[in-house]
Amino acid sequence: MLTTNLGAGGPVCGRIGLGTMGMSFAYDPGSRDDSTSESVIRQAVDLGVTLIDTADVYGPFTNEELVGRALRGRRSEVVLSTKGGVRFDGNDFSLNGRPEYLRSALEASLRRLGTDHVDIYFLHRVDPDVPVEESWGALAQLVAAGKARHIGISEMALDELQRAHRVHPVQAVQSELSLFTRDFLADVVPYCAERGIAFLCHSPVGGGLLTGRYTTPADLERGDFRAQMPRFTEEALAANRLLVDAVRAIGRRHGVTPAQVALAWLLAQGEHVIPIPGTKNPKYLAENAAAADVTLSGEELAELNALPAPVGARE
Repeated sequence: MLTTNLGAGGPVCGRIGLGTMGMSFAYDPGSRDDSTSESVIRQAVDLGVTLIDTADVYGPFTNEELVGRALRGRRSEVVLSTKGGVRFDGNDFSLNGRPEYLRSALEASLRRLGTDHVDIYFLHRVDPDVPVEESWGALAQLVAAGKARHIGISEMALDELQRAHRVHPVQAVQSELSLFTRDFLADVVPYCAERGIAFLCHSPVGGGLLTGRYTTPADLERGDFRAQMPRFTEEALAANRLLVDAVRAIGRRHGVTPAQVALAWLLAQGEHVIPIPGTKNPKYLAENAAAADVTLSGEELAELNALPAPVGARE
């Protein structure tokens, strides 16, 4: 596995990471198997997929416990990332960016993960009721206390990122970026490149859309969170199939899957760009890791860049 730094002066990690949300939350609720998921996490480390990403809201809470069990005895081999500032009560999400809440949230995450620190702690979302400087200042104190080696921010606007960076260095940004979601390429990704900030791409294969696996809403399991997303309606899936077919055609030239093409396209956006695809399937984990070895030509990158926007908002 090729490696990179998680931001300027940050820890070394594989060019492709592992998102663990779907192991415990939101996706494929009927096919969850903690034992298999723990095995996949350990296999990821063996493959050089050493950036492991979780959050307290995944489950809620159970995903951090799963990750902690999987990494028992291997903590020093990984770059461990978690997030705080979002709550889910089973029906809806709420935000809490108050300093006292973020401090207690990280302490609880450390207990569930079975570690005394995380390598990077993300503000999961900016709370509109709390100035970002206040939330960020609290995270900076957690760095000073040794609870987090670095801090990052997720799904924010450029001005919020700039305001946070003035308080304390932002080591990484985590937001959705894929061939289907390119919003951050216009401003945040270049800003990160200029300042040595890593950009972690969650949902790098469009929540599974770019794998070609989902062609109708019936392909989703009952209770799958994606059924609520605009891009997974019957009309949107039918329209977006043409985009997936274009990605698949490039994959055939290389003998790789559409998902591997999508990940290779992200890697071509810069050394600071790190996709973190999620899977609980050993086969797909190996495929995702192998995408780091796929090199797209300039013509192929231009072809992918020229694809039209997908039908349906991302959330």
